[in-house]
Amino acid sequence: MKHTSLLRFALVGMVFLTVGCTKLVEQVLDESSVTGLTEKQLADGIIAPVYAGLPSLFQHTTYFALQEISTDEAILPYRGGTDWGDNGIYVALHRHELTSTDPNVRNTWTIVTLSISRAVTAMNSLKDNKDPNAIVYLAEAKAMYAYYNMVALDLWGVAFKKDDLGAASIIIRGDEAVEYIKKQFLEAEPNLTTTVGAGRITKAGVWGLLARLHLNAGVYRDPYATTVNFKTEDLDKVNEYTTKIIGSNQFAFSTDYWAMFNDENNTNKELIFVADQRASLNGHNRLSYFMLSGDQFPLPAYVGANGTDGPGITPDFYRTWVNAYGQTDPAVADPRFYKQNLNYTISGTDTSIDQAAFKYDRGILRGQQYGLLRVNGVFLKLPNGRLRIGKLHNVTRSKPNLPVNFTEQIDFTTAGSDYSTGYRVAKFEFSKGSVSGRNFGEVDIPIVRLADVYLMRAEAKLRKNDAAGALTDVNAVRTSRTANFVGSTLPSINLDLLFRERGFELYYEMVRRTDMIRFGKYEGVWTEKNNTNKNMRLMPIPQTAIDGASNLPGYLKQNAGY
Repeated sequence: MKHTSLLRFALVGMVFLTVGCTKLVEQVLDESSVTGLTEKQLADGIIAPVYAGLPSLFQHTTYFALQEISTDEAILPYRGGTDWGDNGIYVALHRHELTSTDPNVRNTWTIVTLSISRAVTAMNSLKDNKDPNAIVYLAEAKAMYAYYNMVALDLWGVAFKKDDLGAASIIIRGDEAVEYIKKQFLEAEPNLTTTVGAGRITKAGVWGLLARLHLNAGVYRDPYATTVNFKTEDLDKVNEYTTKIIGSNQFAFSTDYWAMFNDENNTNKELIFVADQRASLNGHNRLSYFMLSGDQFPLPAYVGANGTDGPGITPDFYRTWVNAYGQTDPAVADPRFYKQNLNYTISGTDTSIDQAAFKYDRGILRGQQYGLLRVNGVFLKLPNGRLRIGKLHNVTRSKPNLPVNFTEQIDFTTAGSDYSTGYRVAKFEFSKGSVSGRNFGEVDIPIVRLADVYLMRAEAKLRKNDAAGALTDVNAVRTSRTANFVGSTLPSINLDLLFRERGFELYYEMVRRTDMIRFGKYEGVWTEKNNTNKNMRLMPIPQTAIDGASNLPGYLKQNAGY
């Protein structure tokens, strides 16, 4: 069964209800009253909604914002005093000054809790379905139930336990939550397959998530601890599950780093578990549009497809690259930093390019940007039909004299908040079918991929004092990107270098906040962030959720510090 057909299939015979986005009460209607549908069609329709929340979860203003803009990797100022002000929510998120009324936190909570509810409903409905696929679907629903609960535990320190499907969910925290989520994964794993594709949860996907759960278990058991307790048995499990994935020989490093983030990445062998965003599934993440300038137009076929001048990287994160390579530009030292696709030669005047050859640059974009010149809604062309390429200016921002010249410095001052401040990240390919720049995003979003598996294993080894084994795993990742040039090896490894290496490999992949907390970096100081309050490790539980559960005294308690 292809994932495409699962998400296209209309849901029949089920109503999903959430009370205050928290209570997670499900009503399952009698499927026998539905006529004309086979058991197979019913099973397909039941499992589809379990995955349906992933595209919304991985939009730019939900999980990405919480995991990246709260860290040293991303900062989103009030651009030009007119864009992305949003009542200061992105400033507060970056400064660790969130409140329980933050809309992005609320929206993320709603997606996660609704997805948990859908998974519970699917588990309840599939257990009596007679189609042969139902056994696998039931395992997938249970694994996704565990995954969504793990996201909730990571963000808010809570998980939702629902063994009695006719009762309200029980709120659990700490060690109880870790053990419960682990139990759900382990119960699902035997009936999962290995071949359904990256868009659905598989055995390897569960192994990767179990490794992540065990690696972060010390944080999840005591999110406010001064020092994380990394239990030996947890580290051993990280090693066990990552080694299972590596030893399965199902997956391989992508020699072209950027191919993992292309529109056509669905079959990339490095991807283990993803949010499937293919065009046939109406993918709609906006991660590329979020980063680029409003005057960068990556698609010659669409004159309305541009960026929005969203977040840049902080100078602090950029300097980790510079400090790592000294006198050598990171762009020529590390194949994960930048890839030039737009080949041009400019000597004081514009140049041109054939439309079929136009492809915008990827990675961390610095300095003066070049691209398609757009005048009165039309891309300029030469008489021979070639597209004109030249220096870009902020024309769409009514600042035609302001170059699109990305600077290292970015902050919340007036000067630091202009449209061109901050180096930008063009990691995820701009959708080739995005007529407006905002309506599509067809790159499958990696949730678990092979490089992260190696780096998790390296961390487990290093925390058990196996520095040699950790270094071997780290260097395996560093030397795997051979399509453009080969990265260098490290001569030694320690926890700070491993943290840095995770930043180089996984930047903007929505793991930074989790990594910073685990490595003891989240209370640090970086551009426009001085708050060292450890209570900010967890996000606030939305006030709307607490209010919605007010008829159950003590059911949902706000996290400390909010």
